[in-house]
Amino acid sequence: MEKFNNILVALDLSDIDNTLIKYAAFLAETLKVEKVYFVHNIKKYEITALFQEQLKDINLDEIIGDELNEKVESLFTSKVDWEVLISEDPYTESLINYITNKYYIDLVIVGNKKKTKGTGIVSSKLLRLLKCDILSIPRDFSAQVNNIWVGTDFSRESKKIFNIAQMLREATSSPITAAHVYSVPVQFSPYIPKESMEPKIEKHIKQKSEKFLSKLTNKEGINSLIIPGRDSSIASNLLEFAKNNKVDILIVADKGSNNISNLLVGSVTEELFGERPEIPLWISK
Repeated sequence: MEKFNNILVALDLSDIDNTLIKYAAFLAETLKVEKVYFVHNIKKYEITALFQEQLKDINLDEIIGDELNEKVESLFTSKVDWEVLISEDPYTESLINYITNKYYIDLVIVGNKKKTKGTGIVSSKLLRLLKCDILSIPRDFSAQVNNIWVGTDFSRESKKIFNIAQMLREATSSPITAAHVYSVPVQFSPYIPKESMEPKIEKHIKQKSEKFLSKLTNKEGINSLIIPGRDSSIASNLLEFAKNNKVDILIVADKGSNNISNLLVGSVTEELFGERPEIPLWISK
């Protein structure tokens, strides 16, 4: 079974920090981790030019560090050991990557802000840089795991994510659903009626799903869900169905079956990450 020892939580002094700290406490207690690191990067170069005179006698590192320590002390209800790390770096993603390697981080938790609220700390660059798992949490999401979904394309790459799902199920007794979105190949639509293609494709996908799940370790209790593709993308369909089914966490692999290089992030995963879903999204590296 998977084991997560160290978690990093990226904070940015916005109101989403409260959600991240509470969720980190829940996850730390649930997964029995060893330590949680709360990280904030002060981009002094963005403010010193304008307020150099006012800030010359102020120790921002100490002030912000004290503030975050008080906030974590108040909201982090787990008994797991934790530490606040304050740094100054022009590139937040590079800093997080450095700390992740230095402290042997297994999971990085980031805030998922809506597009109207700014970009937050989530970025495609971070998704590519990190070698560990990433968990994106939307603002005000309740810290609970009662319904686990695994997005799969039946590839060897997606097989590993079921270890994460099994770990969460053993810790929470939550059901697991293996969800797959299929679509009708558009290149055949001018010659074969769509209504006659769909039943055959769905039957083929169900057989493929059964064969894939039969090869998993601890496959008992995993439900299969085949989602018909619509006009929107695979990522959009998956997120829509997950939201409608009140999913608490969606787990996907960083790469799918169509990747040509281990250095590339899968297009569906990157789209899921960029969509800023309204449910927690766990990306397994």
